[in-house]
Amino acid sequence: MESDAAVLAWLHDSDPPLRWKVERDLLDAPTAQWEETRARVAREGFGAQLLARQDPDGQWAGGAHFPADFRGDEPQPWTATSWSLMSLREWGVDATALRPDTAGLLERNARWEYEDLPFWDGEVDACINAFTLANGAWLGAEVAGIRDWFVTHRLPDGGWNCEWVEGSTRSSFHSTLNSVIGILDDERRTGGTPALRDARRGAEEYLLERRLLYRLSTGEKHRWADHLGYPFRHRYSALRALDHFRAAAQHDGTAPDPRLADANRAGARDPRPRRHVAPGVPAGGPRVVPGRRARRRAVALADVLRAARAAVVGRGVRRPPGLVRRAPAHAAILLRVARGTPA
Repeated sequence: MESDAAVLAWLHDSDPPLRWKVERDLLDAPTAQWEETRARVAREGFGAQLLARQDPDGQWAGGAHFPADFRGDEPQPWTATSWSLMSLREWGVDATALRPDTAGLLERNARWEYEDLPFWDGEVDACINAFTLANGAWLGAEVAGIRDWFVTHRLPDGGWNCEWVEGSTRSSFHSTLNSVIGILDDERRTGGTPALRDARRGAEEYLLERRLLYRLSTGEKHRWADHLGYPFRHRYSALRALDHFRAAAQHDGTAPDPRLADANRAGARDPRPRRHVAPGVPAGGPRVVPGRRARRRAVALADVLRAARAAVVGRGVRRPPGLVRRAPAHAAILLRVARGTPA
């Protein structure tokens, strides 16, 4: 077993999009330090490479959700505009680092593959609309129509399902989590709307009723609950859900809901979760070298467990939680809080 210091050094020895989060969330670095590191995302590493691939018309790969040359008989390559914006936003890139007036360029030039709809109007897919809502809030685009769409398209059980257009009347773990994450991002940047805030909280209740892990109808564990692949893209995982609820509690000024306990315990126990590596790598673009996905999963889990422990003891954790690195290098790495992780 490696020491905490060794694992933290391994996490910190990474590209700026992850390094600044390690400094802020695990090392308690001064604000000026992690902000300086975050500013480097646009100038070096993955962030700089992805920014360099933005087309003159504001898009990436010539398409909204799929590249212009996508034929549909191969895996999603994750290189088009919506995915590229999502990555840059999540990495902490300032909107001013993109081409001038990217929001306006996309309004004029980008159309969804579904029925050729205007980019900032969204489309019929809840996950795509969630990404677009957050991206629009980040870039200063007009996304009022998407805010209204989420309010009017909630399903009777509280959440959303991207398959509603095919007749589904039950919410989806995947769609609901993506939706509340996008809505919260919009709230934090713009203030959102009261109706949309109520919709978010109602949809969060859908996940909390299921304790982030279980199907309400059968009680069985959701097949994606233990997913720890990175990038998360559109996929559900209890880890990603816990990270959302941590951020939502901070934003709302509320205490963590006790129904998060099962998912927190599952993360702390190191249940050897299902590991999924997303297909599709940007042709000639940034590649994730062994260990990079593992670092990102590790930091996300550390953030969640640290917040849970701090909530129980009623104060911040003075040092990062106990960390355990599991070899080999290409395997998933998990972090655990040392003894005393709260239930």
